[in-house]
Amino acid sequence: MSIRLIISLSFILSASLTQGAQSYPPKISSDSVHTYKSVEGHDLKIWVFNPTITSKTNAPAMLFFFGGGWNSGSPTQFVKYCERLSERGMVGIVADYRVKSRQGVQAKTCVEDALDALRYITENATTLEIDPMRIGVGGASSGGHLAASLGTIHASDPAAPKVMALFNPATILAPISDDLSDAPLGELEKMNALYQAKEEHLRARIGLEPIELSPFHHVASNSPPAIIFHGTNDKTVPYESAKLFASQLRKNGVFVDLKTYEGAGHGFFNREPYFSQTAEELEAFLLGLGWLE
Repeated sequence: MSIRLIISLSFILSASLTQGAQSYPPKISSDSVHTYKSVEGHDLKIWVFNPTITSKTNAPAMLFFFGGGWNSGSPTQFVKYCERLSERGMVGIVADYRVKSRQGVQAKTCVEDALDALRYITENATTLEIDPMRIGVGGASSGGHLAASLGTIHASDPAAPKVMALFNPATILAPISDDLSDAPLGELEKMNALYQAKEEHLRARIGLEPIELSPFHHVASNSPPAIIFHGTNDKTVPYESAKLFASQLRKNGVFVDLKTYEGAGHGFFNREPYFSQTAEELEAFLLGLGWLE
């Protein structure tokens, strides 16, 4: 059986993506700030946005991870989404995590931090007035990779998320076999050639064998429902990867809603009119799951 790959080396090799351009350290005005982890002299924090429409307790929550190629970025990226969700009775949370440009870490460490943030929120759900059975994760690009990893690689963890909201996420980091691929051969072969030229670099960037940190390869029936936002003109994380990831979720009986934005590039949702459109679609998705009233 021949092996095909789908991966964007512009994502893997980039030192700073569009999403990673926000200022750091972040200046965020939220209802509360908590240190979820202290490691090697770094206090990693979450910023919590409580519901504004009522004094609602036991509310559903969404935890967001910024993008930036595992290299840079800021939690400020998803503040507007948190504010929107708090207006609808949810708890919105943005998390900081270690990245290469600041702490010299590999992608595997980014995933470890993301999981620790999720575990902290779950373990402190009562204090945060959150329903521990309704905690979802979201993220963009490399942050989308973190969110997708929590819902696939770590789907059996007691703190595993119940929903994924993925914005142009990097979900395929390793070869996929013919029987799992329904993308046009030409597109995959083109990216395959790029991957083969930089395979060692990718392994060094991730810190593990790529397949170990590739959400696509860990999709199972216990992966949570997902909504995916992706532009067809994304030159950083190919739109085709979103189609394949969505297909893999469906094959495993997992509900997924892929929102396609014709002609949109990487990080499109950071600006209008796309922010309002994606926020409304996210709210509709959560409403359909019974998370919003």
